[in-house]
Parts: sequence; C-alpha cells; structure tokens
Amino acid sequence: MPIVNFPTVTYSPAYTIVPTYECFNRCSYCNFRTDPGKSLWLTLSAAENILTRLQNEKVCEILILSGEVHPNSPQRQAWFQRIYDLCELALAMGFLPHTNAGILSFAEMQKLKNVNVSMGLMLEQLTPALLNTVHRHAPSKIPELRLQQLQWAGELQIPFTTGLLLGIGETEDDRWKTLEAIANIHQNHHHIQEVILQPHSPGNQQTFDAPQFDPYQLPRVIAKARQILPPDITIQIPPNLVKDEQWLLACMKAGARDLGGISPKDEVNPDYPHLQEQTLRKILQPAGWELVPRLPVYPQFDGWLSGELQAVVRQWREFVITNQ
Repeated sequence: MPIVNFPTVTYSPAYTIVPTYECFNRCSYCNFRTDPGKSLWLTLSAAENILTRLQNEKVCEILILSGEVHPNSPQRQAWFQRIYDLCELALAMGFLPHTNAGILSFAEMQKLKNVNVSMGLMLEQLTPALLNTVHRHAPSKIPELRLQQLQWAGELQIPFTTGLLLGIGETEDDRWKTLEAIANIHQNHHHIQEVILQPHSPGNQQTFDAPQFDPYQLPRVIAKARQILPPDITIQIPPNLVKDEQWLLACMKAGARDLGGISPKDEVNPDYPHLQEQTLRKILQPAGWELVPRLPVYPQFDGWLSGELQAVVRQWREFVITNQ
C-alpha cells in the first residue's frame, strides 16, 4: 500500500517556569500578575528540583515566563540575573530555554541570547488607542517599545516568537496593521519563527469587563493573517482557548500549523487547562492531521546559535527523530 503523508501540525513539549509573577504593568485583562513586592521569586534550588523531575518527561523547552520589574527599579539587575541564571541552569541540565520576560534593553537581549535558543514578546496590538483603555496602567505596552524589541531581535539574530491578543478593544483594521508591521520587520531580518493568534479568554483575576473573543471568528483571522505574513512565519494558536473541536480543525484548515508549548499549566490563562498530547492526537488524526513535536528553535536558525547551544539542539533533534 502507498504511504500516505498527512499534513503536519507541530507543538513543543514544554514546561513553564515563572521567576516572578510581580509586574509593574497593570493590564486590565491580565490573569497572571501580582503587585511588586507581593510575590516570592523562584529560587534556583527550587527550579533545579523542578527540572530534575522533568528530565525523564521528554520535555525539551523550558519557557522562562516572567512578570516585569520596572527598568528603573533597584531590583531590576537582580531580576535580570535571576532570569539569566534560570536559563543557564536549564541549559546545563539539558533543556532548551526560551525567554519571554517583557521589555528588555538591547544589552539584556544580547546577554540572554547566550543562554536561549529563542525568545519572544507578544506585540498584542499596536493601536495607541489601547493606552487609554486596557493598557492605561501598562507603561511597557507602548507600541513603539514593543516594535523596537522585534527590531533588536532581528539585529541580534535571535529566533523570535511574537503575536496578537484578539478581542481587547482593537478594530479589525488594527489587527491587520499589527500583522503588517510584523511582516515588514521580518522582511529585514527573517528572524520571526511564529506569530501567535491568541483569543482573549476571560479569567478570574482580570478587571477587563469584556466577553471572550468569538472563537468562531478565528479561522477567518487566521486566513487573513496567512495572506499578510510571509510564508516562512508559522501561525500558532493555543488549542485550550478553542473549545470546539471542529473549529480547532477549521483553524488548521485556515492556515494555523502550530499549537505552541504544551505543558501542565497555561500560566497566562490559568482558567483554561492545556489539552495534552494524546487528546490533541485524538482530535487531529481522524481528520487527517499528524501531530509532530518540535524544538523551540526552528532548524533554519540553528546557525545563529553559539556552538554550545547548537550542541544541545543537535542532541534534541536526534532524540526527536529517533522517537517519532
């Protein structure tokens, strides 16, 4: 019988480590943050205990996801050092770190490049109108600051993930302009691996009084994004925020090809448990899709990494191929 090659959907076997939940931004839709000084920072010994338990779990990506300490805070240097040390620890224990810690300086990004195979920052939406609403108390959500991060990532040759948050008060035209801005920056450096299209999903902590972004609109947004973005950027959607299995499949058909990091808990949307690998396979395979694990760095970017990082990535690529 002939071998049938099904189209693939990728995901990253991941675990999220949070250095701190404290954040100087107060985005009204956030279900993650705590006030500065109200959250204990993760210690290296506690992180080592977590990572030790994960070493036999086929987890490759350690997502370092942090709240933001103000750039002028006396705690900023200690915060950055804790993030760096956590990345270094994860790398030493055989994992592949990916950091998303909000707005960073050029020097901070340059240093983190040494201990991360990729990094990320959500643009969310570039319309300045949101600075009067959901981002009124979020100084690092100024659109120009976030665009600058994408630009710096390209200049530093950091494989990068960004994305949009849908349904936080933006117009449809705002979405397309944000996608166009991503496409334009990517044309200069070709460094953006993925764009996440994340529907706003209400949680227990937020003060933003707005309904969930209609998931039935998501396939249309994906199709438009696929027209705007260059073909070498993968579109990612979080499957735990698309409850209807048929509409999850419709998102694949519209052009989404990645489901992001699948870990025990979605720290950003803690009210929405992640669908685990076996559940996703049961949804995708009968519809003709093959679910395939990936690393947090795409193969075309391996040459951007240091020799040390390339060695760990090479081991993981061999492991994934052997175990498929």
